[in-house]
Amino acid sequence: MFRFPLFILVTLIVAFGGGIMITLYALDATQGFGAIKLGAWEAFPALQTVDADPYAKSHRARAGKLLYGSAEGLTFTASVDDEGARLNAGCRYRISGQTPPARLWTLFTADNGGNPAAMKPGLPSALNSWTVLRQPDSSFSIEISAGAQPGNWLALPQAGTFRLVLTLFDTPTAGSSGVIDLAMPKLTKTGCGNV
Repeated sequence: MFRFPLFILVTLIVAFGGGIMITLYALDATQGFGAIKLGAWEAFPALQTVDADPYAKSHRARAGKLLYGSAEGLTFTASVDDEGARLNAGCRYRISGQTPPARLWTLFTADNGGNPAAMKPGLPSALNSWTVLRQPDSSFSIEISAGAQPGNWLALPQAGTFRLVLTLFDTPTAGSSGVIDLAMPKLTKTGCGNV
């Protein structure tokens, strides 16, 4: 007597539960279509525009993050180095070169969800264009490691993988189609462990 209604209930739970889980996985797997990859850096220029695809709109609605207008800024993330290896807190990295033209840029270490990484108090987890030390040709070099380094240094979390988030504010490249021609700073691995 109760076998048929129970069968329907189980079928509905599996269908709706599975559909919701697959949708959440799809939203976590990508920020949408139209990514531009420049070396290790990846950006989604259409993410905050009206022309964004449905996955991008759903992703930003679920994340609840404030996004920049197309002329206000552009966010690049790096989860791999220039060789394609995943960024790991057990290794040391160097960012060198110059950023595209921008009134201000910020760089911080983030967890895999894009949120600022948890650091010990007093360690530098972020840098910006006003505080970074530069060479005479306006280039810079930033050491990224768990241990303190001279010059520009960005601390890493205790363990695990991480991302780097570079945001260009008030940049002429954010609203143009010339994003592909940008020269981004190099992100190279300089060693792992105690070596």
